[in-house]
Amino acid sequence: MTRIALLAAPLAMTAYGVTRIIGRLDGHYGPGFDWQLAHLFGLAGMLLFIPIILALRPLMRTGRTLLTGITLLGLATTIVQFSADMILGLAAADRDELKTLQHGFSDIPGVRLAFYDVGPILFFLGIVAIAALTAAAGNLPWWSPAIMLVAVLLPLVDLNLMPLTGLLMLAALHPLRGGDRSLIPAGSR
Repeated sequence: MTRIALLAAPLAMTAYGVTRIIGRLDGHYGPGFDWQLAHLFGLAGMLLFIPIILALRPLMRTGRTLLTGITLLGLATTIVQFSADMILGLAAADRDELKTLQHGFSDIPGVRLAFYDVGPILFFLGIVAIAALTAAAGNLPWWSPAIMLVAVLLPLVDLNLMPLTGLLMLAALHPLRGGDRSLIPAGSR
């Protein structure tokens, strides 16, 4: 599962970004098929990062329990965000109603902070820190954390860079696939 996830999770993030860009071309992104498909790709990508994070845990020397927990917490909030956006997209008849429903959800005390502003950042910062500690332990090349950092910063510049984020995450994690000398423990494959 983990070897598949190392490929599929970043590619799902790329598919999310590409689908989002295509959906926005007509100026009517969300709700609708393109909105649901993009969010389905995003949700799948987030779910597929769970086995990756768990497989990287033993490849770090220090901080593995705390960092894994923080990263998984951030991942959980991101999964809630994508799920909520999909459910609200199904419930909305048009873009205005979708915005109203989104505001209704995010206006619940603590929701915006937990699931939009802070929570998802924990995943993205966590995956960079995990890559750095895995590299420090000699289980990833030095350039993997640098590429992962660039990958997670791109959407902050422009969400339309999300396809590149997925591809850079793929490049950063690719050494773990390693062919004959995979670093992923046999029980995780």
